[in-house]
Amino acid sequence: MMIARRHLLASLFAASFLVQPAASFAADTIRVGLPTKTYWPTTVAETAVRQKLFEKEGLKAELTIYRGGAEAFEAMAAGAADIILDPPSLVAAGRKKGVLSKVVANASMGSFGWQLMVKANSPLTVEDLKGKKVGITSAGSGSDVLALWTIQNKKVDFSRVPVGGGGLVPNLLAGNIDAAVVYSPLSFQISKSGEAKTILDFAKAVPPNMTSGWVVLDKFAKEKPEVVQKAVNAIYGALQFMRNNRETTVKLIADLYEVPPEIAAAEYDNTIMKLDTDGGMSGDKVLEAVSKSIELAKLGGLKDIAPVEEVISTQFKPVPTKP
Repeated sequence: MMIARRHLLASLFAASFLVQPAASFAADTIRVGLPTKTYWPTTVAETAVRQKLFEKEGLKAELTIYRGGAEAFEAMAAGAADIILDPPSLVAAGRKKGVLSKVVANASMGSFGWQLMVKANSPLTVEDLKGKKVGITSAGSGSDVLALWTIQNKKVDFSRVPVGGGGLVPNLLAGNIDAAVVYSPLSFQISKSGEAKTILDFAKAVPPNMTSGWVVLDKFAKEKPEVVQKAVNAIYGALQFMRNNRETTVKLIADLYEVPPEIAAAEYDNTIMKLDTDGGMSGDKVLEAVSKSIELAKLGGLKDIAPVEEVISTQFKPVPTKP
């Protein structure tokens, strides 16, 4: 009986000992802030979740969708999001206001799918927008940067009206705004349906620059560098999976955003396949791309923004997680 009892106690001790590491190695949570729903960062993040790429990195991902890039930036500044997607110019402006963050991974080097649009029966051209109302998602967002660039480059002054990502198309079609800076696949969808038309294709008109990157607070990167690294690994693993699995990704886009398969395919071919697959922030090419992004923002009217070297971090190089 004594031997049996000792074996029992030993077994219980061993079991409790083995349980301890499991509790201590509970998955870290990464809160991913997405600028709006019907937009490619949501596709990437959803793919990472559905393919369990965050899980494979030992992370539990919580996705939150905001009304625009500026709102996502505010959420990060308030401590409600850990990693977000935004233009470098917003990071540069934020640093001057005390929001210390950096771009840790390059996401896009062009305004793919972004178009300045009016209703199909509108006679307006870009030059006719003087004094008109143009919809953007939010002040300081990527859509706002493009609107500001249009004002400066085309020498036409119009009012920028923040309506949120989900409000761009409804407000345009209802006539509440005269034009809108629309992102894909929404731009492809309302063009295909004949409800709206493009008067300026930003992908062609705007010089190549880093239009967006994955951003984290300096404090978060310092305190949890391994979580940041794992997060970008999962994100770029998702992008790699998407590029290797066209049919699956087109179906996901169609299901997520309730768009026809041909619109989802256009989004895949014209946006997803043009995203940066490396994510690295080192090298002259990246510095030049970020510099151009900030210069475009300055041309658009943004002032008092931090220099390039304060905006980027070369600490994290994505190592794509394999499905």
